[in-house]
Amino acid sequence: MKHLLLLSVLILYLGCSKNPSTEAAQIRAYYEGFKQSDYSKVKSTLSDSLISVAGDFTMRYSRESFYEKFKWDSVFRPQYTLVSINEEGENPIATVTMNSPKLEFLQNNPMTCRYTVYFKEGKIARLVELDCPTANWEMWAKRRDSLVGWTKINHPELGGFINDLTLQGAIDYMNAIDLYKRRKSTVYKD
Repeated sequence: MKHLLLLSVLILYLGCSKNPSTEAAQIRAYYEGFKQSDYSKVKSTLSDSLISVAGDFTMRYSRESFYEKFKWDSVFRPQYTLVSINEEGENPIATVTMNSPKLEFLQNNPMTCRYTVYFKEGKIARLVELDCPTANWEMWAKRRDSLVGWTKINHPELGGFINDLTLQGAIDYMNAIDLYKRRKSTVYKD
């Protein structure tokens, strides 16, 4: 009887404890969904809500509102590579490399960042950006500000794209980049 009770407690403990390999699988599936442009795969890894933190910027999403971010992101044709998952601490840390035309324009391509991933009931509930060691934030800001200023003067119809996290905002962002690059190429051809 004593062994049966001990076995029951052990089974209960193991059933309630975190399962790192399941968390790693969820993280892999999350980034694989982005890689394959498959929102259903991403959605299946998410908790009912998701909090994304990057510096002082915090965004709260439902599964449905995160789809808007997914669509925004997809316009930039990103390529995500999950470099590693460190499961040594309480919460896994994912290291991810990103490539995209937007990052190329901002002269931060490729860019590698590390995220602490928090789970709730086995699903991703919070992503906290720890650092982006390859990022050159000064260059990012210089290129972004140059694009925003030029667009404001030359294509005011695209104004506000930098803060518009909708599908249309991303389309406007890419159009602004394209127009800016074409303008620069014609200036240098003279």
